[in-house]
Order: sequence, then structure tokens, then C-alpha cells
Amino acid sequence: MSTTLPILADASAGISELKKNPMAVINHAEGTPVAILNRNRPVFYAVPAAAWEALLDKLEDLELAALVREREGEAEIEVNINEL
Repeated sequence: MSTTLPILADASAGISELKKNPMAVINHAEGTPVAILNRNRPVFYAVPAAAWEALLDKLEDLELAALVREREGEAEIEVNINEL
């Protein structure tokens, strides 16, 4: 029994289309991720470099926000920058 997987991208292309002309597939998506399909099922996502960098920046922001929330109630430690 096969399960249906959602396609989590606005653009999609088949593996054969990607093999035939990878840059055309990426350019058609206009900078957004492309779901690569095999037999109409997503098998991986092609993510342009700028979109990947933006994703990593957002993940880093989420990690920093979680760290801030975790340390929110801790006592403050005064530091003199000249003594470091």
C-alpha cells in the first residue's frame, strides 16, 4: 500500500525533465524550491542557493529565539568589557 505524500513546493518537475535540462527546471521556479517527482511522488526538493541561505538564516533565528526564551528568567551577570 503506498501512501500519498504532499508536494511541499509550488513548482514540480519529473526526474527525467530535471536530467534533461536542470537549469530550465530551476529557472522556471523563479527562485523557489522545486519538488522533484518520481512516478508522481516527491522524492527530493531542489532548492536554489538563495532560498537555502534564507532557510538557514530562519532556522538560526529560531534557535536563538529558543535560547533567549530558555534563559529569560536567569539572573544577570554584570561584565566590564575592559576587564575581559
